[in-house]
Amino acid sequence: NAHARSVFTVNLRSIDKVFAANDEVTPETLKAKGLANGVYDEVKILSVGDVTKKLRVSAHRFSAAAKEKIEKAGGTVTVIPGPAAVVKGQKKK
Repeated sequence: NAHARSVFTVNLRSIDKVFAANDEVTPETLKAKGLANGVYDEVKILSVGDVTKKLRVSAHRFSAAAKEKIEKAGGTVTVIPGPAAVVKGQKKK
């Protein structure tokens, strides 16, 4: 689909290896640390691996399990708002 948004996925295992306790994890810091490369519209955090430290994670999407693991480790999750979803047959306001 030419209009589909490209989503870059990052595993918790990779985030836990590269970031220190209390670090802020954002699409920009992921790119700076070499975890998010290429061209993408959104970043999604997946639950592969564990989080062993408190982190402040901001991304466009999270798997339910990833969100749970981050919060269980004492961290926080912030969903970055994206563009509104297109609903077929609905006119723009």
